Amino acid sequence: MPPIQRSAAAALPVDGADGDVRREFAFSDADFRSLAQLAYERAGIALADSKRNLVYSRLSRRLRALGLSSFQEYREHLAGSEREIESFINSISTNHTKFFREAHHFDHFRTHVAVPFVQSGHRSNGRRLRIWSAGCSTGEEPYTIAVVLKREIRDVERHDVRILATDIDTDVLAKAARGEYPANSVDDVPKTYQEFFQYADDDGACVAMDDDVRSLIVFNRLNLMEQWPFHGLFDAIFCRNVMIYFDAATKANLVHRFTQQVKPGGWLYIGHSESLIGSHPGLTLVGRTIYRRDA
Repeated sequence: MPPIQRSAAAALPVDGADGDVRREFAFSDADFRSLAQLAYERAGIALADSKRNLVYSRLSRRLRALGLSSFQEYREHLAGSEREIESFINSISTNHTKFFREAHHFDHFRTHVAVPFVQSGHRSNGRRLRIWSAGCSTGEEPYTIAVVLKREIRDVERHDVRILATDIDTDVLAKAARGEYPANSVDDVPKTYQEFFQYADDDGACVAMDDDVRSLIVFNRLNLMEQWPFHGLFDAIFCRNVMIYFDAATKANLVHRFTQQVKPGGWLYIGHSESLIGSHPGLTLVGRTIYRRDA
C-alpha cells in the first residue's frame, strides 16, 4: 500500500507549546511580531502574545482570499498595498456591541444631556447639540443615543442636533449605515423606545431603524490614532470598550485628546472595564465610568 500523502500545509507546526498542533499556513514568531507592530503603528492596537492564535485565525481568511500560502507572503503583500492594510485592520478589530449596552450610561445621558436641552426651551432654538460615538462598531451605540434624543426632543428636526459615529473598520461602518439588525437584537430595548424600530421584512426576522432616527447620525471612518478632522467641541463623547485594546501610554494620550474635544461641563463615557487609573487633569469622575470635563 502506498504511503499516505500529507500536504505540506498540514505538516506545519504551530509556534508555541503544543508541538502536536498543525497550522494551515506558516506563521513564525517574526510574522507575529511584524503584524503586531503594524497593528500598533496604524491603529494603536496592542497585541500581546496571548493574541497570537486570534491573529492567525482572523488573518488566515485573508490569506485564503488572496491565494497566499504563508504569512511571510502576506507581509510582503501588505507592504505594497494600502488597501490591504485597511482589510488587515478590519480583520483584527474586535466588534461586540448591542443596543443599550451599559444602560446606566444612557440613563445618565437622558437626564444630563437630552432633558436639559429640552428644558432650555426657546433658548435651544439655534443651539447646537453634538455627540460623538467613537468606535461605533456596527451602529448599535449611536442608534441608541439617537433614540434617546428623539424620544426626549420630539421636535428634534427643528434643532441643530447631530451624532458623529466613527470607527476604523470600514466593514462594520457599512453595516451600521444600513441600520438593519436581527429582530432579536432589540429584545432588551426598553419598551419606551420600541417605536423607533420597524420590521424590515414580512416574516419579522429583521428590524430597521426609523428614518427620523437615522437622519441624526453621520457615519465616517476615523482612525483615533491619527489627526481628527474636526474642530468643534462635543457635548458628550462615548468611547466604550475601545481603549481596552491600547497600552497605557496610548490610552492616556487618547483620554487627554478626548478631554480637549469635549465642552467644559460636557461628558465622557467609557467602557465598564476601562476605569481611568490615576488623575486626569480636566476630568472628574461623577458616576460609574462617567466623567465630566471641568467647567
